[in-house]
Amino acid sequence: MTSARRSPPTQRVVALLDHFAARPDERLGLSELARALDISKPTCLGIVTTLVESAYLTCDGRTKTYSLGPALVRVGRRAQSSFSAADAAQKHLAVLSEQYKTSCTASAVVGGHILILASTDVAGREPLVAVGQRYPFAPPMGLMHVAWRDDLAFAQWLELPSTVPGPHDADQLRAIVADSRKRGFLVEALTTAGRQLHSLVAGVAAYDLPDELRELVGEMVANLGERVYLGSDIAVRTKYPVSVLAAPTFGPQGDQELVLSLYVGHSISGSEIARRGKALAAAAGAVTNEVGGRPPQRRGTR
Repeated sequence: MTSARRSPPTQRVVALLDHFAARPDERLGLSELARALDISKPTCLGIVTTLVESAYLTCDGRTKTYSLGPALVRVGRRAQSSFSAADAAQKHLAVLSEQYKTSCTASAVVGGHILILASTDVAGREPLVAVGQRYPFAPPMGLMHVAWRDDLAFAQWLELPSTVPGPHDADQLRAIVADSRKRGFLVEALTTAGRQLHSLVAGVAAYDLPDELRELVGEMVANLGERVYLGSDIAVRTKYPVSVLAAPTFGPQGDQELVLSLYVGHSISGSEIARRGKALAAAAGAVTNEVGGRPPQRRGTR
């Protein structure tokens, strides 16, 4: 991403939080903060007021000083949980990579992006996707990261400004979510558009895509639902071009935490799809157990 697309207001918020993080035991006043960050007091006041309202900072009404707030504890625990789950996933993904001679990844939504947290491949071969690689989390990207969350999370994802122009068929997406929850894994079709989409938007924030790229990607993926196989679409003996299989892990509260992905990249039979999907779902279940997680109660989609 170029510097022209960075957000100075956001950079100031990040700098302020980093400043507090380096001094976790201190309470800092407005003037001190403004000087340290080289911003005006009115600008600094606007930032800290908003962060206090959101509980990312606390304000001592008597001394008018600020410190880190409780909302960061919640965010930190969620991030720690995701990274712990990724550590647990690494060994299970390595087994799948060797078994199926392919790449596997674990990813999560971190900071508004889909972030690759673990990646494995056949021994001696570079992983297909690097740890730290990120993708936009906005339609059409990220369905598998909300498929096993609650209906509100799914609806909120649908309402995000899309990475590409044009509407998405919400009913079709709901059908995909319901099917994925029933099977325990999602099957994405192998298409030229799908391969190009991931390489085009890799590392780009959802709202930073140049207009010409948004239009190109929009032409490539007019309908996300057409790139996912439903269970009813798959016959045992028929072969299907498959891009990737995906299955969720869950945290202690039953919330979807990671997505484990097993890359295919060629045509396989319906029976092989089922076999690999079950193996991937079993690995995801093992990760859930190891981090003290639990699957949610069965959910439907309205």
